[in-house]
Amino acid sequence: MLGPRSKIQDRMAGLFTRQAAEYAAARPVYPKDLFVKLASLTAHHRVAWDVGTGNGQAAIGRGGDGRERGAVRRAVPHPKVRYHHTPDAGADDDDLVAALGGEGRVDLITVAEAAHWFDLPAFYGVARRLLRKPCGVIAVWGYNYRVSPVEDMMARFLHTTLPYWDSRARYVIDGYRDLPFPFDGVGLGKEGEPAGFDMEHEMSFPGLVGMLRSWSAVATARQRGVDLLDERAVRRLEGEWGGASLVRKVTFKAFLLAGTVRADDPA
Repeated sequence: MLGPRSKIQDRMAGLFTRQAAEYAAARPVYPKDLFVKLASLTAHHRVAWDVGTGNGQAAIGRGGDGRERGAVRRAVPHPKVRYHHTPDAGADDDDLVAALGGEGRVDLITVAEAAHWFDLPAFYGVARRLLRKPCGVIAVWGYNYRVSPVEDMMARFLHTTLPYWDSRARYVIDGYRDLPFPFDGVGLGKEGEPAGFDMEHEMSFPGLVGMLRSWSAVATARQRGVDLLDERAVRRLEGEWGGASLVRKVTFKAFLLAGTVRADDPA
């Protein structure tokens, strides 16, 4: 996170740190062709910055320079990825830009399933300074409850979690349709019109339950004494899934915004 941290930001960071193991074990892998497409949009391939890299899933997929937001202690080592905890509380933007090599040094900025938690004006301001001009690209993407062929089941469970979501999570629940993204489009989604892509994943029923337990709303409810995945809820999900032993091939319906710094942007 950029700039001074609020108490809410500290609480959310702690929440995701506690969930790191469940998150890393349960979530789908981003498709390789996503990173190929993003790389094809940049004229240079020297430096990439994966913001909010967590366990390093997107950084490794892209083969770039990963930077950590909360769960980097569980990040997967890779010879082409360097994990770094960017300046924290009280750091100004100049310190962050310097830590990442200076202005105009980054070819690609990626944010996977995390942009909605950021102080977006501050983050976008730093992104504009860091991106190489012209042709530097920023891409943010995510996924939500839309998982085929079990979307109806997922939507019903989502409904039980709604009172416990942080307000910023609405961006991801709504598929980033309302996420501010003040960059010129490059053909892979733009502000107000996210592009879609599929993430296929073989999922067991325990994997499904693990993924749902990693939702921040489920963890928040648990902290408030409400178990959204108690024995009764799990039995209901098991019946809708088709049995505890069934492994399904599912497709996550992901969404993407990608762009470059506007020509008339003063940054």
